[in-house]
Amino acid sequence: MTQSLAPMDLALRLAEEAAALGEAPVGAVVVEGDRVLSAMRNQMQALGDPTAHAEMLAIREALRVRGTGRLDGCDLYVTLEPCAMCAGAIAHARLRRVYFAAEDTKAGAVENGVRLFEQPTCHHKPEVIGGVSASRAEAMLVDFFKKLRG
Repeated sequence: MTQSLAPMDLALRLAEEAAALGEAPVGAVVVEGDRVLSAMRNQMQALGDPTAHAEMLAIREALRVRGTGRLDGCDLYVTLEPCAMCAGAIAHARLRRVYFAAEDTKAGAVENGVRLFEQPTCHHKPEVIGGVSASRAEAMLVDFFKKLRG
């Protein structure tokens, strides 16, 4: 599948879909060059699986599509700063670059929290570019959680 939307725009569209289905609005896209390998949204509620974060699902699908067991040379676009679980998967998959939109000051593990990629025990450190389309992603998250809390 070739990308028709810019990767972050596609991730944001997936985040909107997630919110409409009652999931936290997070979308993730893995690309290799100009080819979209996977595009997923959060599905924790739908699958009854706390590990069904958009990034985890996108990484798994990209690995399946690529068939190599690693995602070196590939980039991840995600609408929210990855948590520790997702950052660990990013390192193990050896993604080249991570673009994220909104910071997650509570559960983020890239520029906040444990800053996993900065730890000496982290075996792979992707390039990280934060703040891509941040205001759009932040507004979506604020709106979702405002409605959730009534």
